[in-house]
Amino acid sequence: MRTLNDIPVVEALRVLADLCCDDQIVVTNQGSSRIWPNLRRRSLDFHYNPSTMSGAIPLALGLALAQPQREVLVVSGDGSLLMSLGSLVTVVGSGVTNLTIVLLDNGLYEVTGGQETPAARSAVDYAGLARAAGFPSSVEFRDLAEWRAQAADVLTLSGPRFVRLVVSTAPPESLTGSTPTLAEQLASLRLSLSNELTVSHSAP
Repeated sequence: MRTLNDIPVVEALRVLADLCCDDQIVVTNQGSSRIWPNLRRRSLDFHYNPSTMSGAIPLALGLALAQPQREVLVVSGDGSLLMSLGSLVTVVGSGVTNLTIVLLDNGLYEVTGGQETPAARSAVDYAGLARAAGFPSSVEFRDLAEWRAQAADVLTLSGPRFVRLVVSTAPPESLTGSTPTLAEQLASLRLSLSNELTVSHSAP
């Protein structure tokens, strides 16, 4: 059940944006893809929107497999995860350790009209599901101060990592922003990755 004490979603994401390192790939979708660009803009940020719901985690997994030398962070919503719970098993089965999944749990299909998810009125333990799937690190936060205090340490735990943040509904104004087209973003991401690969190969 939602409460007034849930973490404000913009502040929850601000904590992540402030901790994000320069060579980390960040994948967002749905609500987070509108909020993140207002907090930080990088060529390695990929805002998967418009997206196939539940597609962000598999996309991030592919990037983690293709870029094992760098950390990949994916921000997804509870509505999206419910459509593909099997992705948690796939992540663990892949053997990646450089992937962090951050689940924004507000009990809603937020960008499609604010309908409640099937789990909105039940006590679904998403962190427990991740542990059962084999995640070595699976934690949850319901308090902003605790999240701020522990986020940096959480992001250094053994991967893959799963972080559930119980968040409030996003302010309407934070969901009105647009993102570049997928074609533009793909071109930028590919260019950044290819440039870094060229630099690393040419280094003495």
